[in-house]
Amino acid sequence: MTTVPSSTTSVSTPASAPPVPTTPTSSIGFVTPQTIQFDQPLTLQSGATISDYHLMIETYGTLNADKSNAVLICHALNASHHVAGAYADDQKNIGWWDNMIGPGKSVDTNRFFVIGINNLGSCFGSTGPMHNNPQTGKPYGADFPVVTVEDWVQAQARVADHLGIQQFAAVMGGSLGGMQALAWSMLFPDRLRHCVVIASTAKLSAQNIAFNDVARQAILTDPDFYGGDFYAHNVVPRRGLRVARMIGHITYLSNDDMAEKFGRDLRTGEYQFGFGIDFEIESYLRYQADKFADYFDANTYLLITKALDYFDPARAFDGDLSKALAKTKAKFLLASFTTDWRFSPQCSRDIVQALVSNQRTVSYAEIDAPHGHDAFLLDDARYLNLIAAYFANIDQELA
Repeated sequence: MTTVPSSTTSVSTPASAPPVPTTPTSSIGFVTPQTIQFDQPLTLQSGATISDYHLMIETYGTLNADKSNAVLICHALNASHHVAGAYADDQKNIGWWDNMIGPGKSVDTNRFFVIGINNLGSCFGSTGPMHNNPQTGKPYGADFPVVTVEDWVQAQARVADHLGIQQFAAVMGGSLGGMQALAWSMLFPDRLRHCVVIASTAKLSAQNIAFNDVARQAILTDPDFYGGDFYAHNVVPRRGLRVARMIGHITYLSNDDMAEKFGRDLRTGEYQFGFGIDFEIESYLRYQADKFADYFDANTYLLITKALDYFDPARAFDGDLSKALAKTKAKFLLASFTTDWRFSPQCSRDIVQALVSNQRTVSYAEIDAPHGHDAFLLDDARYLNLIAAYFANIDQELA
């Protein structure tokens, strides 16, 4: 791990950093999601308005008396409010960041009250395209309004209001979640003490937008998509979803990681001289694609990838990210991974430099990890200890 640039405040992982338990006994245990209903209409960045919507949340730990120990976790593309723990009736459904959050873990729920919120438009419980439009009585489908990262943050702020939380100890996220954390620091500078942005970026590259559009085209041209109203036909555009997932999955891994896991290994040891599955990597991608098509919603995939494409806070400042971040007040931790070519370390360095130019307190860690973009979800002792050390410092601030 290297720490750059010299003008920032480094976060070390000293020998005294708390160890990161990984055994099941450290898990937070069984959790129960909650639904919060909102009657006040939410005006979106597009100008559209959505009313009578609900958001799914989960919370872990105990909110202290002055409500100063709350930590908001913003989720990435295909994740949800289910950040940690498991469900009593579905014990294999473990939260997507369970290795990071729980008692004694990097974000210690013995110290912090952690909130996971499912974003508007998602297919995991919050109001989305599969829910009925109150104006028509039918599923929104393609009529569900386009949402942006900033819209999600506005909705999350209403959850904070509902819980009586005026200021988060930290807002944290990886990938698309990191974009939301960054947006929080700009939209509500007084409502977070720390902003933790992991494996993220202040805007997508043209290559990233291209990948997203190819994935969307796979869905939009699936004959079972029916213009987004496939619910009425009782079908799922599985072919489009499968291709979209395969495209995305390839970009989340590094070439070295794929080479180590699969190489050019053949399933049968011989070429089949056809267009079926010859190589192990083909088998893996198709397996992941089938799983994804079983649980993800095609309209949600379109909405979320478009939100990724649209995020560009510097756009309103003639491309000057430093000006876009001028109103921020939080302290920042950014982390990137050397083999992440989708959101490369340079993306994080650009944010760091823009914050430093505004004289913000910034810590940055560039972690040498082989797993590409997905590294932010995986167990890496240097990475998990980095987060643990940072949150231990936040806890000391609150004491």
